[in-house]
Amino acid sequence: MGREPTVPISAAAIEDRTQQWGREIFARAEQFAPQPLSRTWFDDHLLRLGMHHSALKVQLFRFVDTLPTLSQAEDVADHLLAYLREAQSDLPRWVQATLPLLPRRGLPSRWLATLAQWSVRRLARRFIAGTSLEEVLQTLQVLRQRQLAFTLDLLGEATLTEAEADAVQRQYLHLLEGLTPSVHSWPEQPLLDRDDRGPIPRVNISIKLSALYSQFDPMDPERVSGAVRQRLRPILSLARQRGAFVNFDMEHYAVKDLTLHIFRDVLSESEFRDWTDVGIALQAYLKETPADLQELLQWTQRVRGYPVWIRLVKGAYWDYETVLAAQNGWPVPVFTRKWQSDAAFEQLSDFLLEQSEWLRPAFGSHNIRSLAHVLAAAEAREMPLPRFEFQMLYGMGEPIQDALRSLGCRVRIYTPFGQLLPGMAYLVRRLLENSSNDSFLRQGFAEGTSEEVLLMNPQNQAAATPTSLRMSQPSPPSHPIRPMSGGGRGDDGLSLSSANDGPFLSPADLPDWPAFRNEPHTDFSRLRAQEQMRAALQRVRSQFGGTYPLVIAGQAVAGARWLESVNPSRLAEIVGRVALASPEQAQAAIAAARQAFPRWRDTPVRERAELLRRLAEEFRQRRWDLSAWIIYETGKPWREADADVAEAIDFCEYYAREMLRLAVPRTCHVPGEDNLYFYEPRGVAVVIAPWNFPLAILTGMATAALVAGNTVILKPAEQSSVVAAQLMDCLQAAGAPPNVVQFLPGIGEEIGPILVEHPDVSIITFTGSMRVGLWIQEAAARTPPGQDHVKRVIAEMGGKNAIIVDADADLDEAVKGVVDSAFGYSGQKCSACSRVIVLEPIYKAFLDRLIEATRSLVIAPADDPSCFIGPVIDAEARQRIESTIAAAEHYARLVYRASVGPLAQQGFYVGPAIFTDVPEDSPLAQEEIFGPVLAVLRAKDLEDALRIANGTPYALTGGCYTRHPEHLRRVIAEFRVGNLYINRKITGALVERQPFGGFKRSGIGSKAGGPDYLLQFLWPRTVTINQLRRGFAPDTVGD
Repeated sequence: MGREPTVPISAAAIEDRTQQWGREIFARAEQFAPQPLSRTWFDDHLLRLGMHHSALKVQLFRFVDTLPTLSQAEDVADHLLAYLREAQSDLPRWVQATLPLLPRRGLPSRWLATLAQWSVRRLARRFIAGTSLEEVLQTLQVLRQRQLAFTLDLLGEATLTEAEADAVQRQYLHLLEGLTPSVHSWPEQPLLDRDDRGPIPRVNISIKLSALYSQFDPMDPERVSGAVRQRLRPILSLARQRGAFVNFDMEHYAVKDLTLHIFRDVLSESEFRDWTDVGIALQAYLKETPADLQELLQWTQRVRGYPVWIRLVKGAYWDYETVLAAQNGWPVPVFTRKWQSDAAFEQLSDFLLEQSEWLRPAFGSHNIRSLAHVLAAAEAREMPLPRFEFQMLYGMGEPIQDALRSLGCRVRIYTPFGQLLPGMAYLVRRLLENSSNDSFLRQGFAEGTSEEVLLMNPQNQAAATPTSLRMSQPSPPSHPIRPMSGGGRGDDGLSLSSANDGPFLSPADLPDWPAFRNEPHTDFSRLRAQEQMRAALQRVRSQFGGTYPLVIAGQAVAGARWLESVNPSRLAEIVGRVALASPEQAQAAIAAARQAFPRWRDTPVRERAELLRRLAEEFRQRRWDLSAWIIYETGKPWREADADVAEAIDFCEYYAREMLRLAVPRTCHVPGEDNLYFYEPRGVAVVIAPWNFPLAILTGMATAALVAGNTVILKPAEQSSVVAAQLMDCLQAAGAPPNVVQFLPGIGEEIGPILVEHPDVSIITFTGSMRVGLWIQEAAARTPPGQDHVKRVIAEMGGKNAIIVDADADLDEAVKGVVDSAFGYSGQKCSACSRVIVLEPIYKAFLDRLIEATRSLVIAPADDPSCFIGPVIDAEARQRIESTIAAAEHYARLVYRASVGPLAQQGFYVGPAIFTDVPEDSPLAQEEIFGPVLAVLRAKDLEDALRIANGTPYALTGGCYTRHPEHLRRVIAEFRVGNLYINRKITGALVERQPFGGFKRSGIGSKAGGPDYLLQFLWPRTVTINQLRRGFAPDTVGD
């Protein structure tokens, strides 16, 4: 290591030595640079061709990602040409001119396909060590000859099934059994096989824990830890017996804490407590890593008593983490500037070197500055080189690998192996790293950036980094409150009264509120969130059995009868007793709402909007308890219940802003004349809500009516009336005037006709079945004597939603998306997938994984954090779904049906069912079921799939998994549904971002959570004012 100082070295001295080490590594790396025209040299130049053309790079990487799913040469050529057409602007003119002439069929297309497949395989071999144990052994021997150690990583598909998790375990056991005899027979190399403390295992494997359990969900860490350890123990036991090392890979931030939890759990067990050939990766770009290292240090010292290895890396999922945080409104867990991650790496390196007795360090980086800092910091501590090691990726930065080895450093190569298909995601990540603007390898070796710049101290780098090269967090779009086009008058039209003087707003009256942003869903990967949810469940359980009266004209009113609302997860538990309105009480509620209307209509818009914002804040204050009520009364799992509350908040915030926008009249001025176009409320609104979104939908419909100036009668579903009572309580706490909202739970068949047909009702907004929705439309259309208006009906009436799985779909994503869409909340969403239409080439592979993924789902009470499938809502729903399944067995093939076991006696549980060979005109393919029943249909091609998808009376939601650019455009044009989702699940629409609603028999009216929803609750009016007086107009006075 050079000189051995006897006194501490200052930071300036360490920086000076860092610069010296960096220049030395650069000089040595230059000596090991690939020879011109060698295979590596050729591959590097091939990669550089795409670096300078971002659009071309993206399309080529998408093609590489898709290639393994394409079995026919014509399909390969077809996709390649389609992707190239997407990036035509980046291509030379002669290529642009040639593209339309290239055939997608025939011999030339097969030549093109062969060339493309050969090129990708060549690139894959650059980064992936082999597809079999024999190939891997050959690769490892080559590494050994270069005096490089290895750690093997098994590439694989996402683990969606328990069968796949078992297979992963078998693969690792087979790897250890097959690898250790050969590797142990190699001659010893002290640099690789020993450190200053003794022998080092030659066989070193890396494991991703998520591969060992199909339900790897951080929301239930104890259950997941137990399931993972059951498969992990045999691997660790065999590794210890065979003298192998095991490293736990770190994956996405969401599972970081869970991974650390399992790591500590298993290594605290007596069998592994004293085993030191084990380690875990930590990511420097995560802001929480310093705290994680401190916890691991305390654990090793105070609990375990033996050291572990730490592989420190920068982190490989920056794009994913920042995008996910932006989409969900969560804090960004990673540093958003590259220099920050580099600086953190150096600080954490110092910590690991200081604590190397307990946390044995391995530093994973290709950044020469980072590597040089480690050498300088170790030198300052008089630490021998064998005390730590460097780790680098197979196929990347080979000159740097050899340079470090020549300095006497132990270098371990992270060496992935496996089949090409599951290896594509890894390959694309490596290609992205090589071509990233921020890549050290690109800047240093492809673009010739100066050593001075590359070795710059990251603490001094922020100001020196060009803005274009700095990483920044993407943000979702949001919009401030803007009036309608032509809103306000300026200086040449009618002056509008202010918010305090009348129903209008001028642009100057618009409040300076923050732009709308969706309320973040709770991140249940955080332990604190889990604790808060458990505490809320306990609090709410202690309130079971309470009574909830009607509220009419601001007064609590007892019902003639009471409904016991039970917990569908546990029928013995009564959540609450709710008053049931009589027909006479329904009449009284309408009268109270009618009487309150004029005053509420004339209440300034800003006051009505402020009520909604106070309601949103009330929801935030009670968020955990509201979620618990939803879990208990409607059987929603944790995340679904939390999303329900978040959506209710979104409706309040969004509609408040939308009404302010609409409250500024549109004006049209000509000399001598002013024209106003504005809106005013309609009257009494009846809100008939479903039970499946007991807070969100009821809130959305009610707040839209309220903020528009209408009075409201809340008629909740019988099954969710306790949750509705919580909404009523929140409204009162937020300051809703006593007469403006009437709370009227009751039996729909008894009071529904009164509410719908009463002549004093102006609006009926309904979410529910098509049968009831069409009856409401018919009944409301009648105008009996004494009714002076035509009623407005807004109805969302369900769907028969389909997902198309194209032949080139990513099966990992498609299977997960279909399972989530079909069986989330037991299929009880109007947006749920009840048909999946799979193209012939991928049908069997998709079906096999779909069945196994469904078999792996956890059926449990909704308050259990492991629950994926909970109960259905009530006995009638269970009987209806069971009858549908039984009837379908006579005309379709039941390929999977889950048993609910003892839960059948405890609650309203229905195990998911999957059918194939389903006739297109059968009830299973045409009628909404509203339960965990999925029909799998086969299609010859995309045209056939679109025909099947569109062949029902519904048009609510739909989806498609495809990676073909032209297929994507065709699906958008021809799959006619209200909400279409591409390459993602079809449930979970967000206010403003994905306004929700359909057409055909799926709905009447516009989309909830969209910019024109409030218009349905308003009358539009036009006023024309003649300003001409005795031959002069105000415009001309003073001219």
